[in-house]
Amino acid sequence: MPLPRPVFYGWYIVGAVLVTTTAFSGFIFYNLSILLAAFVAERGFPVALASSATSFFFLAAGLGGVAAGRLVDRFDARLVISAGATLGSLALAAAGALYATWQLFAFYVVLGIAHGTCGLVPVTTVIARWFNEQRSLAFSIGSTGLSLGGIVVAPFLALAVERYGLNATAPWMGLLLFLGIVPLTLLMVRPSPQAMGLVPDGITRSKATAAPPAPSTSFREALRTGYFYAVSISYLFVLGAQVAGVAHCYRLASTCDGTETAALALAVMAAMSSIGRLIGGVLLLKVPSRAFALAMMAMQAMGLAGLTLAHGRVGILAGVTVFGLTMGNSLMMHPLLLVERFGVLDYGRVYSTSQLMSVAGLAGGAALVGLIYDASGGYTLPFAAIAFASLVGFAILAAFGPKGLALSRPSLMPERRAADASATGGTPRSSR
Repeated sequence: MPLPRPVFYGWYIVGAVLVTTTAFSGFIFYNLSILLAAFVAERGFPVALASSATSFFFLAAGLGGVAAGRLVDRFDARLVISAGATLGSLALAAAGALYATWQLFAFYVVLGIAHGTCGLVPVTTVIARWFNEQRSLAFSIGSTGLSLGGIVVAPFLALAVERYGLNATAPWMGLLLFLGIVPLTLLMVRPSPQAMGLVPDGITRSKATAAPPAPSTSFREALRTGYFYAVSISYLFVLGAQVAGVAHCYRLASTCDGTETAALALAVMAAMSSIGRLIGGVLLLKVPSRAFALAMMAMQAMGLAGLTLAHGRVGILAGVTVFGLTMGNSLMMHPLLLVERFGVLDYGRVYSTSQLMSVAGLAGGAALVGLIYDASGGYTLPFAAIAFASLVGFAILAAFGPKGLALSRPSLMPERRAADASATGGTPRSSR
């Protein structure tokens, strides 16, 4: 009998990424909503001020992502991810010692840099190098941790902060973030299949040689396409609305129906995000990526609009269910649309630059909701505004196809690009 084929090591990479994304999602991203409520309740910071400080987190995360995009081209991705996680652990451990306004803003800046350095840019770069044909499925499984963090981690953090306070909980947050990312990353993750003498997707070398070269576009050439800017600006609105909704969802639910409903809402939202992402990963093997991304944007607008009318537990849970189904897919589709169009050659720089362009939405969304809340005295108008922002993102992406518009005449050198991509297999060049 023939021996069973060994499991392609790329799937072990995906499993490791699943665990690490669970950690930084739960202890950093979903924790933002819990930290905002704690800083308002325990430190007396106004909602608008705390929301503005949260906005600095996203600006710093964008800059950290750009740095990570360049660093993973030059160094082992494991070192980049581990360094970012260590910095984030130290920042979280100090969260209980924050009382002054400048300390609050400094905390969010450091935490944002850490999140950008150990977050989506380096981990999706690694997965993109390991997979080609099954990339959407690998993305969906690996990034499911972004939702699991809200299911496994965030509710316990919310209850711990509620019961024991931020001073007692913060050091444990930092320690668990470190343990959830650094050891597994150093032991399991490898920067590319070529580093282990393998090829993407685990196919044989003969088939890899016979297959047509994957699309490979340089960073400078990607910047000359209208599609790059359409995706970037579209997700400026979509992710800005999403992050604003996540940042204020806990407080909206707790204001309307208490802390238990708020914790349950976070868990349901994260669970729906996990379910939606896994379904999306399978559907994307058959459905065009751009059409699927547009559908998710429309659903996000519906979910946020539903939360404008929610007052009791049933209404809140219904709204976060629809919203949650789109969350994971929206986060996944941003890098996937770019890597499918431009390839892996300069993916880290392309995605991190696009992510930085969307930072205005990430940084401004939460602050805008806080300002409208203070002006209107409730969450109806703020959530209506971010629902409309989701529709703006839908309209922008719908206006541009993957071929996009060339903003200037590209310097096409297909033979050189194909040779470069074949030689590197998506691995970093020795110099730039």
